[in-house]
Amino acid sequence: MSKKQIFYLAFFGVLVVGFFIVLLVLIPGFAKPRFPPIGSVQSFAFTNQDGTIITDKDIEGKVVAVEYFFTTCTGICPRLNNNMRKLYNEFKNDNGFLILSHTCDPATDSVARLKKYADSMQVNTDRWQFLTGRKDSLYYMARESYKIDDPANNPQNIEDDFLHTQFIALVNKGGKVTKIYDGLKQSELSEMSKEIKRLLKD
Repeated sequence: MSKKQIFYLAFFGVLVVGFFIVLLVLIPGFAKPRFPPIGSVQSFAFTNQDGTIITDKDIEGKVVAVEYFFTTCTGICPRLNNNMRKLYNEFKNDNGFLILSHTCDPATDSVARLKKYADSMQVNTDRWQFLTGRKDSLYYMARESYKIDDPANNPQNIEDDFLHTQFIALVNKGGKVTKIYDGLKQSELSEMSKEIKRLLKD
């Protein structure tokens, strides 16, 4: 290789390095690794607080925070939804953001009961949906799609099964679960807020 070729290769290498340095300086978060998908939203059909069937097609192109709760819960659920309300208040004016709250107790949480609960929360249900359906389908989505509970927790008899978790799954516009957050920890909620902003820009 001639000296001239070596010079051009070295010059090109300096340009490439300089280009990435400029990106690092001018674009905050450029070098931060993005979370690899840990799950995908599978087909579903649940009923919301207004009696409307909501499917996976309804969340396409949206950033979605997914949780599970039940209306009679006096333990972690009130704390979880109080924290979720903070996210709702932050992003309620963004058409690209949605919260899906699935009941863990569909035998109790009828459409009418979820409607009463949603009204008590005083939220726009275009932005925050409360869902019920078949227990086995709800739990399957939690464990196999959203990855917020261990599939090994699934007993043979669905009647003996009960899911109770404070974890929130964050889904990107492409229907991929990017990360799971602890909905009771303020530090993780802050991180989720930042990630939602990033995903909404993508």
